[in-house]
Amino acid sequence: MYSLLFFFLVGNSIAQQTPAEKQTTAFSIEGATAHLGNGEVIKNSLIVFSNGKITFIGNVMAKIARVGTVINAKGKHVYPGFIATNTTLGLVEIDAVKATDDQDEIGAMNPHIRSLIAYNAESKVVESMRPNGVLMAQVTPRGGTISGTSSIVQLDAWNWEDAAIKTDDGIHMNWPSSFTAGKWWLGEDPALKPDAKYAKNIGEIKAYFMNAKNYLASSKVKTHLPYQATSGLFDGSKKLFIHVNGQKEITDAITISKKLGIHNLVIVEGEHADKVSDLLVKNNVSVILERPHRNPNSEDDSYDATYTIAKTLIDKGILVSIGMAGQMERMNTRNLPFYAGTFAAFGVDKEVALQLITLNAARILGIDSFAGSLEVGKDATLFISEGDALEMRSNILTNAFIQGREISLETHQTELWKRYAKKYKTK
Repeated sequence: MYSLLFFFLVGNSIAQQTPAEKQTTAFSIEGATAHLGNGEVIKNSLIVFSNGKITFIGNVMAKIARVGTVINAKGKHVYPGFIATNTTLGLVEIDAVKATDDQDEIGAMNPHIRSLIAYNAESKVVESMRPNGVLMAQVTPRGGTISGTSSIVQLDAWNWEDAAIKTDDGIHMNWPSSFTAGKWWLGEDPALKPDAKYAKNIGEIKAYFMNAKNYLASSKVKTHLPYQATSGLFDGSKKLFIHVNGQKEITDAITISKKLGIHNLVIVEGEHADKVSDLLVKNNVSVILERPHRNPNSEDDSYDATYTIAKTLIDKGILVSIGMAGQMERMNTRNLPFYAGTFAAFGVDKEVALQLITLNAARILGIDSFAGSLEVGKDATLFISEGDALEMRSNILTNAFIQGREISLETHQTELWKRYAKKYKTK
């Protein structure tokens, strides 16, 4: 009873892990194998950063003075902070409690809905990402045909304003399927068959964007927030993230978007994207793949189709990253590096697999000027691991930094156990 009471009282006294203060002391990390995130590896490296930015990276033998706190990382590895794309992290805390679920809004066409303002920086789920090296995320809305806009956050902040590193980076749309399944509970055949409403659904999407385009070209006498939110799609300042699966659907999504004047496209999930790879290359379309740990959806697919698709697309020269949509996605977001490791096990070079969740993700999200790789002038968002970060058994973090701030790798639960152990003098 005393133990339960202790956990209850302490649990309510710790509302949030305290975010790190702004960097005031420089750091020099020496002796580690540095994986730069751009395919390069520096053994026995020296990394120096101050005021939140990397000021030097090279070999430890370089004739440069160590500054600030010197971390001996000999035998360890340094990586850029991992970036989780297409995730509802921070938008849902407890699935069964509706009041904590802010991932979607009522209505089908919501380009003006901003996921960022619903992001919960105090989420206990968010803090559990950091011990695996996931330090940034694209917070993405769900639901409807046009779900809303996503934003990119760093995962050590007091509130959503402090967390934001890029606001409203793109609009997310769910493309309809050309197939539908019968309602078995009504006695219908559950097998897939062509959806007679597919053309109608596509027509509604085309009509919506045409109306938005006409509104933006008009005198705008009356304010229309949803239409105004689409302006970045037509001038190229925002990306349209199309959540779509299927060869026909991906082809239609790209072709119709181009005709509407929307050219900055990203395919999300992308089941069978490998079958239209030439179209993706021709139109310079990137792909955020679904997590690989799942079975193929089609009987005609190879048993390992979900594991080999990354290599197929990469070999074609397509920019690829990994998204988090799927079952228990918020909890599984912490497994991001191990999904990249799975792609590495199925043909993708290990350093190229690392790029899927570092520089590739940064390029797709438009933050590669300051994130995604270890380079002079970029943010010092990085971590030190005792072993291979894409291997579950060896990715044990010893230090992590976001914009030069050394952050806590302990979770709320870890801190509770430490306080409990200290109180009762147990190990």
